[in-house]
Amino acid sequence: MERFAKQLSLCVLLALCLSGCALGPNYRRPAIDAPENFRSAITPAEQRSLADLPWWEIFKDETLQRLMDEALQNNYDLLIAAARVEQARQIAAQARGQFFPQMAYDGIVARGKNSFLAAPSPNGGMTEDSALLNLNVFWEIDFWGRIRRLNEAARAQYLATEEGRMGVVVSLVADVAQAYFELLELDLELEIAKRNTLSREETLRIFTQRLEGGVASKLETASAEALVSSVAASIPELERQIVLKENQINVLLGRNPGPVSRNATLLEQVEPPEIPAGLPSALLERRPDIRQAEQNLRAANAQIGVAMANFFPQIGLTTVFGKTSPELSAFTAGTANLWAVAGTMTGPLFQGGTLVAQYRQAKAAWEEARLAYEQVVLNAFQEVSNALISRQKLATARAQQARAVKAYGDAVQVSTKRYVFGKASYYEVLLSQQNLFPAETILAQIELSRLLTVVQLYKALGGGWQETEICTECDEDTNK
Repeated sequence: MERFAKQLSLCVLLALCLSGCALGPNYRRPAIDAPENFRSAITPAEQRSLADLPWWEIFKDETLQRLMDEALQNNYDLLIAAARVEQARQIAAQARGQFFPQMAYDGIVARGKNSFLAAPSPNGGMTEDSALLNLNVFWEIDFWGRIRRLNEAARAQYLATEEGRMGVVVSLVADVAQAYFELLELDLELEIAKRNTLSREETLRIFTQRLEGGVASKLETASAEALVSSVAASIPELERQIVLKENQINVLLGRNPGPVSRNATLLEQVEPPEIPAGLPSALLERRPDIRQAEQNLRAANAQIGVAMANFFPQIGLTTVFGKTSPELSAFTAGTANLWAVAGTMTGPLFQGGTLVAQYRQAKAAWEEARLAYEQVVLNAFQEVSNALISRQKLATARAQQARAVKAYGDAVQVSTKRYVFGKASYYEVLLSQQNLFPAETILAQIELSRLLTVVQLYKALGGGWQETEICTECDEDTNK
C-alpha cells in the first residue's frame, strides 16, 4: 500500500508539471485609439475628473439625497442585478470545483437467483445474497488547460455581471436625479402658469371695467379673456404630468405610487464646481459598461482555449475503494476488500466537423465581443463630448433667455401703465403678455436642461458608484 501511495504521488506531481501551459491565446486588451482630450473640453486634460466625486457631493439637495439612498436600497432593477451577480458567482464556483477530485459513493445489497448484485450471473440456479459498497474518486488532469480556461471564462462572466450591477447603480443615480429635476421643473412651470393666469385675469378685470365705463370695446375684453383661458388650460395638464412624474420616482424607489415631498425649487439647485472631465484613457477603467464589455471579451477569449483543448484527449486518474462479496456473511472479511487505480484517456476520433465548427464559433464570438467593446468605448467618448458641449452652450442660452424674460416682464408693466393712462392700445398689453409666458417657460426648460447636462456628464464619465454600497444579502455574501 505504501508503494502504491508513492506511485500515485509521483503521477500527481508529474501531471502538475505537465499541465503548466494552457491552450489558447492569453488575453490582451485591444488597442484603443483614445484621444488626448475629449472633444468640447475647454480645459487641458488632467487626471482629476468630475466622476471621482461621490454622488452626494454632486447633488446637494437633501431631499434628492434621501431619494437616492432609498432607491439604492429598494430599486428592483438593482436587486435583480444583484441576484444575477449571485448566480454568476455560483457558476464560477462550479467551474472552480473541476480543479479538485470528484468523489462519489455507491452501494447495493441484493438477493437473487442466478444473479450477482442484481445483474444476471449464472450460478447453477442457486439463490444467493450479494453486497457492494465503494468510494469512487476521479480527477481530470488539466493537461491542456481546458479546466483553467473554463474557470477563466466563468470568472470573467461573474465579473461582467458585477460590472453590470455597477452600471445599474450609475443609471439609477442618474435616473433618480433626472426625474427629480424634471419634477421640480414641472413645479416651476406650474407656478409660472398660475402667476401668468393671475396677471392676465387682472388685465381682463381692467378691460372689463373700461368696457363698463364705455371707454373700451368688447374686442378688448374678449381677447383678454381668451389669453386667460389659454394659460389656465395648461394648469391641469401640468398637474397631470406632475403626478405621473411622482409615480415614476416612486417606482424607481421601489414603492407604491404616491406624492413626493420636495423642499427646494429648481432655481435653488446648486451646480457642481467646474472640475475637468479627466483623461479619456481613464474612462476605460472608470465606466462599468466598458469594464463589463471587457470582461465579456475576456470570457470569449478563454472559450477559444476551451475549444482548442477539446481537440485533445482528456486524461484523468480514477480510483475505487470498497468491499464486494457474494455473501453478506463474508462482507466484513478481508477477502471482500476492493480497490483499483487506473489512468483514463478519452478523446475525439471523428466528430464530423463538430469540433472545428465549435472552434470557429468561439473565434467568431470573440470577434463579436471585441467589436462590442470598441463600440462601447466609442459611444462613451461621444456621450462625454455631447455633455460637455451641451453644458457650454446651455449656459450661453440661459443668459440670453434670462435677458428676454426680463425684457418681456418690463414690457408688460410699461404697456399696462400706458394703457391705463390711455397712451397705448390694448394690443400692446396683450402682445407683451402673450410673449412673457412662453419666454418664462422656455427659461425654466433651459434651467432643467442645464441640470440634466450635469447628470448626463456625471453618468457619461462613469460616476455614481464609487464608494457606494448596496445593502443586500447577495452582496454581503459576495464580499465575504
